[in-house]
Amino acid sequence: MALRYIPLHLRYSGAPKITDFALLSGIEAAVRGTLISTVPIAVYDAFGSASNLSTVYLIAGVITLFWGLLVPRLTQIFPRRWVYSAGCGLYVVAMALFVMGTPASVQAAILISAMATVTTFVCLNAYVLDYVSRADLGKTQGQQMIYAAIPWAVGPLTGVWLRSIWDPLPFLVAGGFAVLLLAVFWYLRLGNGKQITRAKGPAVNPLAYLGRFFRQPRLITGWLFAVFRSCGWWVYVVYVPVFCIESGLGDKLGGVMLSISNATLLLSPMMAGIVRRFTVRRSLLWSMAYCAGLFIAATLVSPMPWVALGLLFLASFGLVMLDVVGGLPFLMSVKPSERAEMAAVYSSFRDVSGILTPGAAYLVLLVFPLSGIFAASGAAFALSWWLARNLHPRLGTLRPSRGGA
Repeated sequence: MALRYIPLHLRYSGAPKITDFALLSGIEAAVRGTLISTVPIAVYDAFGSASNLSTVYLIAGVITLFWGLLVPRLTQIFPRRWVYSAGCGLYVVAMALFVMGTPASVQAAILISAMATVTTFVCLNAYVLDYVSRADLGKTQGQQMIYAAIPWAVGPLTGVWLRSIWDPLPFLVAGGFAVLLLAVFWYLRLGNGKQITRAKGPAVNPLAYLGRFFRQPRLITGWLFAVFRSCGWWVYVVYVPVFCIESGLGDKLGGVMLSISNATLLLSPMMAGIVRRFTVRRSLLWSMAYCAGLFIAATLVSPMPWVALGLLFLASFGLVMLDVVGGLPFLMSVKPSERAEMAAVYSSFRDVSGILTPGAAYLVLLVFPLSGIFAASGAAFALSWWLARNLHPRLGTLRPSRGGA
């Protein structure tokens, strides 16, 4: 009865806008951008070597992978808005553990912050698939990147600077952004999304939808593109700063490089225009070949660290291009009845790359120096280029007979 006295515009929110999703992406980018250059250094300081660093990330990646697959089940048990809110809360808990600074607390913080990322990512992608048409997915991706561009550009350098003032400071700032993310989410009143279920269907086993995923080759291929792209960023974010330290170039250069590279996100509208002009398939092929060549070349010239870093910096432009186009093959193939479940499968690319990258790095470091990791990343991009050859040439283009992609 009390609902009668609440104004209508406060009881019910209109359909979310593309800018709402972009705003949330931008604020979360502020959380992660502040951490991205400081966390690898904090882990390296706590555990003492690139090999130990890889082990820490590998353990966190395995656990987070299973967590991400369970998030859709959580959204069936609890309202999606509360699951998203819990993800924001996990960020705050992780920041508190980082501030403690002990090896055990740092390892727990890595795990919990990864759980926070996958929780908010799954929920946000489910909202996007609920409210954004397939034809507008590319526009949505581009706008999210625009809103995230400044946080990703400023965050890494800011994090390194804050750490030079006081080690816990970047984690306190990131925790503040996590609280802001939660507040903005509730202000936007996204609710629980559209509920699409099969009539009289049984409750979905949290892992049962993996069978449906593996029966759809287009989804598998699109997911692999996201995995290899994320592996490339893992190498750039985690191992390039360590390469700088071990080459005697200091612990700040990696953060500076990452900030400058992330500033190219401001070019994402232009890159999205290139995708529309040259098609998703062709854009993927060129970007993957570009990244493969430069990562492998960086290994070959690694005895000259400045040259190797220059090549890796140039490769980051290809990584940004893949951020624009790499997720489209998967998102454009998702069925409406499988939005939440396939959003969870898609989000697992972060966790799988978080297992593959440190796992492969650990094996590479048994035989080769740190620069060998760059060649392994280049080989992964070469494999993704081979897979991209089989994409439909008109993927993502408008179809006049249907009025959309």
